[in-house]
Amino acid sequence: MADYILEMKNITKLYPGVKALDDVNLQVERGEIHALCGENGAGKSTLMNVLSGTIPFGQYTGDIIYNGQECKFNNIHDSEKLGIVIIHQELALIPELTIAENMFLGNERRNKIGKIDWNETYHQATAQMKRVGLKEKSSVLIKDIGTGKQQLVEIAKALSKNVKLLILDEPTSSLNEEDSRMLLDMLLDFKKEGMTSIIITHKLNEVAYCADKITVLRDGATIETIPNPDHNIDEERIIKGMVGRELTNRFPERQHTVSDEIAFEARNWTVYHPVYTEKCIDKDISFHVKKGEIVGFSGLQGAGRTEMAMALFGKSYGSHISGQEFINGKEVHLKNEHDAIEHGLAYVTEDRKVNGLVLDASIAWNTSMAKMSKVSDSRGIIDVAKENNVAQEYVDVLKTKTPSVQQNAGNLSGGNQQKVLLAKWMFADPDVLILDEPTRGIDVGAKYEIYCIMNDMVAQGKSVIMISSEMPELLGMCDRIYVMNEGSIVAEFMAKDATQEKILAAILKSDDQKAAKEA
Repeated sequence: MADYILEMKNITKLYPGVKALDDVNLQVERGEIHALCGENGAGKSTLMNVLSGTIPFGQYTGDIIYNGQECKFNNIHDSEKLGIVIIHQELALIPELTIAENMFLGNERRNKIGKIDWNETYHQATAQMKRVGLKEKSSVLIKDIGTGKQQLVEIAKALSKNVKLLILDEPTSSLNEEDSRMLLDMLLDFKKEGMTSIIITHKLNEVAYCADKITVLRDGATIETIPNPDHNIDEERIIKGMVGRELTNRFPERQHTVSDEIAFEARNWTVYHPVYTEKCIDKDISFHVKKGEIVGFSGLQGAGRTEMAMALFGKSYGSHISGQEFINGKEVHLKNEHDAIEHGLAYVTEDRKVNGLVLDASIAWNTSMAKMSKVSDSRGIIDVAKENNVAQEYVDVLKTKTPSVQQNAGNLSGGNQQKVLLAKWMFADPDVLILDEPTRGIDVGAKYEIYCIMNDMVAQGKSVIMISSEMPELLGMCDRIYVMNEGSIVAEFMAKDATQEKILAAILKSDDQKAAKEA
């Protein structure tokens, strides 16, 4: 007889105009890694928010049975007391606090008279950091470590709460392949120690690698639970459950009609850190993209790709910026983001919640935000009906799941927020579109739709620059690929000649060359 640590029975959750969960059932065995898969808006995160108490008892129907006992969690602290800890997709760390302060925020280590025991706080933080492989001092500020290490801090924070059931929502969405594999191996090690994990991810190769079972949700309902005892399940098998059909090609075919005419060029582009102004982030970068071309940028975390792109987009990042930008052969001096937009340059940020969208504003407002003049009259007054019609057109094209374009962007799933962000920049009608991790947190079906839009853009003679941590995506979509490492371009490949091995070899070679110079 199976030893279930968790059973969720007939869970139903309603939002205005939407049934987010429809009689969902989930069974998780003690000591297993259980994956939740489904398209954007399928209800995965909502189900875990019910389990963790983020959605309190009374706001859903159904039963939660944990360790054989029925549970009615009113908040996240109730579930944490029993060892259920959730790590959300968007990291909840405070940049200006230390690692230790973040780890025990709300769970402070106090002495007998109720004061915070800082010696014990830092001692325990160091011990938990060691478990997850973090070698930094626990007194280091969060803002001074990279995204991958911040994810490890979140896991160390969970361990400090004596976690028995660990829930990870898209834990590798902002990590490169090397850091992602390290995190998954850590979960496998925790499994050997008896910990149970539930992982939500759109990266199906990760599901195949670590999950013992996979439960598929579609449109808020449970479709099936698939066993994966040998950790070698065919990804196409999972996709069929997610989308209800086989997806034969991950990347749409297109005619590679790249022009000889250069649409965008950067020469000797150099960017320094905005705060630590003596620190050079990108040094002497030169590259170009032709009309009708998709150019990719590969690299490990901290390579400087995002910083480069933001600095090119109207100097929205950095200090002491130098170098030249050319659009359609003419040098431009983009002083701010508005300048960039007016010159036909757009940047789809990797951080949709902070820099991409206004979460408490409607889909319609977010869609028109970058180019409001297109929905305004001669006096600058917005034509609301026109704005709504435009937003609805993009909802239909991108298949965004929402009851209305008046829905606030913050009420959408992460993947559907990403579609709204893409719609915002498509509406701006740029000639050169920079896409920074455009498919992060997006399911395979939605990825395909975004790839099709990219192909449509370049078929019109426009240009796309794509930054991605997913090498198969770069290899499947790009005409050329630049490889960056530690703020410099270290290699360039035609996509047809590139492989994951060649790209990684270029990065390692540049590391060796740097080490030799410093020796």
